[in-house]
Amino acid sequence: MKNTTQINPKQAAGEKAAQLVKNNMVVGLGTGSTTAYAIKELGKRVASGLKILGVPTSYQSAFLATENGIPLTTLDEHPVLDIAIDGADQVANFAAIKGGGAAHTREKIVALSAKKFIVVADESKVAEVLNHPVPLEVLPFARKLVVKQVAKLGGKAVVRMGINKDGPVISDNGNFILDADFGEINDPELLDRELSQCTGIVEHGIFTKGVLRAFAVIIT
Repeated sequence: MKNTTQINPKQAAGEKAAQLVKNNMVVGLGTGSTTAYAIKELGKRVASGLKILGVPTSYQSAFLATENGIPLTTLDEHPVLDIAIDGADQVANFAAIKGGGAAHTREKIVALSAKKFIVVADESKVAEVLNHPVPLEVLPFARKLVVKQVAKLGGKAVVRMGINKDGPVISDNGNFILDADFGEINDPELLDRELSQCTGIVEHGIFTKGVLRAFAVIIT
């Protein structure tokens, strides 16, 4: 009888990324459903004797790491990480859009602190050209200003609203999350620079190879 069991692509990507972690590494732990599989796999490896320290990018990843027995540390204690593992909302030509979990500011800080940054994604996240709305972490005081600045860049920004609560989504840093739709993003590095110059934007969700020193993608 033929085996019809199908492997979850997200799980396969996350577990494959977890195998890149070696003994005594300090590991950046991203946020999201795909990265959750990597964290769970690392927890199994820790239970089997792997010695690592994790730096979480959100309360979500911190809670999950703790539940799976991964000891945690901070960037204050370990400012240089050996590796960071994270997911993406969309990947195209070694650029990515992140921030679906509203953690892209801390994710980018952790990524830039790592010697190697691994993006894990399944085929559904891969595109020829980026066209996913770009998450923006924005100071609440600057919300209207940011909307105007994004419009001048050709985009339309809206406040992300909560699903299980009334009102806007609030980041772990206490800021609003806006999603900015630019249609097709043919030059992500240019938009990266333009958004970084907008007053009131704490950080945006475009991750480019030019920004990250060691950017690799695992796709299943």
